[in-house]
Amino acid sequence: MKLFVAGISYKTAPVALREKVAVPPALLACHGCRLKLGAGLDEVVLLSTCNRVEIYGTTPWVNGNVHGILRHLGAGETDYSPYLYVREGAEAVKHLFQVAGGLDSMVVGETEITGQVKNAYQTAQDAKLTGRVLNRLFQTALQIGKEIRTRTNVGRGAVSVGSVAVELAEKVFDKNLAQKTVMIIGAGKMGEACVRHLAKKGTRSVLVSNRSFERAEGLAAEFGGRAIRFDDCLAAMIEADIVVSSTGCPQTILHRADLAQVMPSRRNRPLVLIDIAVPRDIDPDVQAVDNVYLYNIDHLEAIVRENLQSRESEVGRCDEIINERAQELIAKLEAPAVKPSARPTSAAPVWGLCGAARA
Repeated sequence: MKLFVAGISYKTAPVALREKVAVPPALLACHGCRLKLGAGLDEVVLLSTCNRVEIYGTTPWVNGNVHGILRHLGAGETDYSPYLYVREGAEAVKHLFQVAGGLDSMVVGETEITGQVKNAYQTAQDAKLTGRVLNRLFQTALQIGKEIRTRTNVGRGAVSVGSVAVELAEKVFDKNLAQKTVMIIGAGKMGEACVRHLAKKGTRSVLVSNRSFERAEGLAAEFGGRAIRFDDCLAAMIEADIVVSSTGCPQTILHRADLAQVMPSRRNRPLVLIDIAVPRDIDPDVQAVDNVYLYNIDHLEAIVRENLQSRESEVGRCDEIINERAQELIAKLEAPAVKPSARPTSAAPVWGLCGAARA
């Protein structure tokens, strides 16, 4: 029995190609069955995300063409050979461990991929597409994903502007964002992303102010919040605890005098201002007002870079864990599968060359 992984990812193929073989979660089992039958596999798990499409399989092939396997996903006659990578045996084991641990992700250490790996495996197992080899492989991979995050710092520290905004707000409010009110000035994508991250933390309400009141109403409805006319945003700031500004205006829209007027009406409650606009929306002199905390896009991006560097420095420790666990799993998979009443016999390794050139 030979173990392999064949796939394409953001590292090898543009999105225009990846989307041709991408499989929605609801169709993973159906396409997995198609792969198992069409490609002559004994076991198969299909992993499909926005950044990768990978086929993990075991096969009795002595000489087979793994490069043609993606065509079984209904992708037509496209030749994926220039973009395809193939890992066999121990290298396939290590690859899955790296994927499950977030080490092969676009953002090192991200956690979403672990859940996607778990869903892919669970779907294949429920459809009876897995057996001894892939069950043990994926169960171990999910354990290693947890171990990596427990024993290293590879997943720590915010690595997007939106998540950094949450991190900074939590510092001001002592990690308690529940019952806080968020206000967004301008309805740009980055500002919206910041508010989404903050809303996930259980903020009480969202206020949306934009020059286009219709756009403000649409975004407010999405968050279950309230639209504010642009000319009324300063008055509405009395209610806010966190303000995210991203208007695209050519000049600043908030100044020290504005905040000096607002703060007494707020009884000087702390106010976090997150200015992600370029040119900046908020004049730096607002920091002279007591209990006003201002962060601009450079502050946020500097923290992102620092956190990414910290994560990348942990990759070596993660690799040590992966290599150690891979050797343990290899030994278990190569051990003969013996029934209690049967006499032990020698067994061939569960993997070998799949007859395809490695990428």
